[in-house]
Amino acid sequence: MFRIPPYAKNMPRQQIVSLSIDAVLVRLRIILGTVMARILLWRYGATVGSGLSVSGRLRCKIRGSLIIGKGVRVNSGSNNYVGGDKRTNLQTGPSALLKIEDNVAISNSTIVANNSVHIYEGSFIGGGCDIYDTDFHELLPEDREKSRANIRTGPIEIGPRAFVGAHTIVLKGVKIGEGAIIGAGSVVSKNIPAYQIWAGCPAKFIRELPVLQEESS
Repeated sequence: MFRIPPYAKNMPRQQIVSLSIDAVLVRLRIILGTVMARILLWRYGATVGSGLSVSGRLRCKIRGSLIIGKGVRVNSGSNNYVGGDKRTNLQTGPSALLKIEDNVAISNSTIVANNSVHIYEGSFIGGGCDIYDTDFHELLPEDREKSRANIRTGPIEIGPRAFVGAHTIVLKGVKIGEGAIIGAGSVVSKNIPAYQIWAGCPAKFIRELPVLQEESS
């Protein structure tokens, strides 16, 4: 049963009915998306915990290892307006590892692991983010022309409980500390300490975040 939210009680009946229909459609989208995602992930041999929730169609290309923890939530497609129509894409190269821990939320984002990408528990990846642990191409034009495989990679770590703002790009070799916040539209090319806000292109320090006494002890 779907409850009418408090803000809708004074709306015209037609709008309330429309909200109820939307709620039903969203729920159906999640049920179908989750079933299809589990089938897809099973085909790739991924390890998936309980409580997975996927809204929309997930896209995967897994040649290495993919581990997904419990209670992970994924938006993929047009359901999240912040990320636009972009689907969530998960890709690993041979021998690479993509590990997404418990209660991570990802919206309309692309994650490519040719080395290692580790997203720790409780982290949020905002709409339309790109996380790449590889340069994809050689640096020198001579190498690109001859397709020489001198491509740099570096492991990425995010969180725990970090928040990567919408449309941010996280590049290879970066470690984002616990509870850190990355402002929307940033490019992260170096390590971010725990409980700090960074933003910009390239991302720069903005300010410290308060840390609760029980968290710091």
